[in-house]
Amino acid sequence: MLYHKKYIHPTSKEWVTFIHGAGGSSSIWFRQLKDFRAEYNVLLVDLRGHGKSADIIHSYISNNYSFELIAQDVVDVLDHLQIEKSHFVGISLGTIIVRSIAEIAPSRVSKMVLGGAVTRFDLRSRFLVRMGHLVKKLVPFMWLYKLFAFVILPRKAHAHSRNLFIKDAKRVAQAEFMRWFKLTRDVNPLWKYFREKELNIPILYIMGDQDHMFLPPVRQMASEHTFSDIKVIDDCGHVCNVDKPEAFNKLSIDFLKS
Repeated sequence: MLYHKKYIHPTSKEWVTFIHGAGGSSSIWFRQLKDFRAEYNVLLVDLRGHGKSADIIHSYISNNYSFELIAQDVVDVLDHLQIEKSHFVGISLGTIIVRSIAEIAPSRVSKMVLGGAVTRFDLRSRFLVRMGHLVKKLVPFMWLYKLFAFVILPRKAHAHSRNLFIKDAKRVAQAEFMRWFKLTRDVNPLWKYFREKELNIPILYIMGDQDHMFLPPVRQMASEHTFSDIKVIDDCGHVCNVDKPEAFNKLSIDFLKS
């Protein structure tokens, strides 16, 4: 079972489950806890090999990693806690996990907030991914992670978000990081499928206006889907829940209440 922590609201029956990105942990949501706990029951999860779930990695070694398997890990936590339905909030690569949960267990998902959504890799990012796969056995994995962190979060204003992700990534075992890195090959075909198959579940994309790699395709996807909307936060990078937590929290909670 993945490490998880729940916060029970005295009256609310609704749940919000937070899903972090690759190399991160549930600690990335510390700026969301106060506002969300005031309105909802909250569930934090550390994905396999990350945060406090790193200690249970041995139980997953024999599995072939996929976004679907990682999504099922989260559904297993919901089953364990007897949570029938939840809103989901994801950030970065965690947005693919949230969307995969909605694919395999749509009845468990009320609404989705996808922050800094990763929908597809452009030519530049595909080149970086290919280079990463070529040299991943030759260089320390943290070099790869830091390179991607600087490419996705290049500005001085993104330094805090960048440092948080690098700090958490240092706690991930190299073998585990490589399993997750292999999943990058599945991002484009998976989101092509998601684009073609819209679910009857409301989605709010929250993006930073400085998220140069992922904002354009997210705008396109949101415009094509009936149940999707997008909000763009000014002066904000990829990790919008850290860069602009007040705006992120208000947009998210307003959407969940609507």
